[in-house]
Amino acid sequence: MSEQVLAGKTALVTGASRGIGRAIALRFAHAGADVAIVARDAEKLSSLAEEITSLGRTAQVITADLSAEDAVESICSALDFDSLNILVNNAGGNSFMTSTETMRLSGWRKTLNLNLDALVALTQGAIPRLVNSGNGSIINVSSVAGVRGSPFMSHYGAAKAAVISFSRSLAIELASQGVRVNSLVPGWIETDLTDFLRTTQEAEAGALSRVPMGRWGRAEEIADAALFLASDSSSFMTGQELVIDGGLLAMP
Repeated sequence: MSEQVLAGKTALVTGASRGIGRAIALRFAHAGADVAIVARDAEKLSSLAEEITSLGRTAQVITADLSAEDAVESICSALDFDSLNILVNNAGGNSFMTSTETMRLSGWRKTLNLNLDALVALTQGAIPRLVNSGNGSIINVSSVAGVRGSPFMSHYGAAKAAVISFSRSLAIELASQGVRVNSLVPGWIETDLTDFLRTTQEAEAGALSRVPMGRWGRAEEIADAALFLASDSSSFMTGQELVIDGGLLAMP
């Protein structure tokens, strides 16, 4: 794929201060895009913005907590781009594991708010600019947890499964307006969000035992997949899930 496949395009990436979101923002900048980066950590965003501008691209830092009630309004009003080519809804995560029987509904609601409600709200706010671009791409980051059973993480699995369903429906709604919508489905990726699976050799071996390739994925590998979904290389692809999991979902 040509290095400048996103030349002249604009992108908004949430959860951009670390891990997958950071790698995606940098990959887009390398490919020629101007990037608005959103997260809670202003210091990390500032560091990322310096890297993006060093590549000759524009970086706009927007500090926001997507789980806050007024976050979407503040992000959309702050965004400098009149038209938007790419929206990457990457912000999300899971802060606990528990059985469904003992799970507090407050924890369920918090997880769905961050992983689903905030994604839907920001997408709603961004649609007019994506349509205005004439060539929009929405990339919603889900997880293998949303495709297979996720014991003791039913809250997170349900949220990520809903992201996939939402993406399919939205893809149909927006196809006639020139906006594509796809889900990116990572498996076990080596970021700080999966540090809890590397606390012991036994925990790490257990996690990787279901991965045929026998290793952790890298954030840069997910970023390359996101670049494919953002670029014209996937121009006839919408309403689909792109799984990057080292073969995890292929396991019986």
